[in-house]
Amino acid sequence: MRREEVRMGREPLRLVQFTRSFHIGGTEVQVLELLRGLPPSYRLQVSVLEDAGPLMGSLWKLGHAPEAFPLKGSVAQPNTLYQVYRMARWLKAHRVELVHVHDFYSTLIAVPAAKLAGAKVIVGRLDLSHWQGRARRAVHARLTGMADHVIANAEAIRGMLVREEGLPASRVSVIHNGLDLNRFDARVREGLKDPLPDTGGAPVVVHVANMNHPVKRQEDLLLALAMLRHGGTRLHAYLVGDGPRRPELEKLAAELGVADTVHFLRHRTDVPAICARATFGVLCSTAEGMSNAVMEGMASGLPMVVTRVGGNTDLVRDGERGLVVSPEQPAQLAQAFGQILSNTEKSREMGRAARDFVARELSLEKLVRLHDALYQRVARGTGT
Repeated sequence: MRREEVRMGREPLRLVQFTRSFHIGGTEVQVLELLRGLPPSYRLQVSVLEDAGPLMGSLWKLGHAPEAFPLKGSVAQPNTLYQVYRMARWLKAHRVELVHVHDFYSTLIAVPAAKLAGAKVIVGRLDLSHWQGRARRAVHARLTGMADHVIANAEAIRGMLVREEGLPASRVSVIHNGLDLNRFDARVREGLKDPLPDTGGAPVVVHVANMNHPVKRQEDLLLALAMLRHGGTRLHAYLVGDGPRRPELEKLAAELGVADTVHFLRHRTDVPAICARATFGVLCSTAEGMSNAVMEGMASGLPMVVTRVGGNTDLVRDGERGLVVSPEQPAQLAQAFGQILSNTEKSREMGRAARDFVARELSLEKLVRLHDALYQRVARGTGT
């Protein structure tokens, strides 16, 4: 306990961060940053559905051994209710005041458990629910409505919650993701973990996304590259990420005649170093929350071409920090690529503005400060 808290007779705020697991992902990274950055005025604990993932080592180094509340398969079974009961008892035993839950499946356990235990609960809504069916979305909306407060990481998500789920605007805060630029730059200096394909000095666009779901629309990127190739512009592409859609995307690249300039790099842990070797970046999704891939491209000083969906426009202002196009319009993508390649000085200017925006608006200090203020207000009615 800090001296000032002793003097004021105030104990540390007992806070639980609850996420599904610690596999590599944007949400898990943001949870780790909060655990690192929150001040000593917190008694922090971590809970998970599954105590697994390559980021568990980072969690242990911070001194946290997570409490697991496993779903064990389908949520429609008695075990789910048992885990709610277990968590409610655990929260009471540790006198937890506030739970911050970060994903759909964890919300199924955390919200009812917090209510049973008399703890406050904040629900994180970090995407546009584009992957959920009608039933899941209805359940998520119901549980979100039971929360004491909701954090969205993009204005588009806040708008969806207010407009479609009927949440009062006063109960939804937007806190953008944060990025540690010093650590990011250190990863650039570490260099590549594996060699990159030789592009012969040709310009390169980098795309970082999984290949699990058609929402990422890598096929639009391939079509845009084919259009440019037909017009005489040779542009290479590094596609970072993997998943079950990769074979069909490789086949499409061959059918479009761009297989020699499209490089499927699969999963990589050296994305900052790859971005440092690209000319510009792209994300052409049809739905998106606050994309860490776009943030990392901007941190690399790349002008980003993004689609006008979700949190993309929170990050990229058209013509200022990159270019914004309509989703599922490969011809617009090709035109935007051409603009960047034809005006080198303007592209560098947009890249510099993108980097400055990350440093100014997406710092870890700001991420932690905004969460800290909200936690104090929700749990104890203090702070601003």
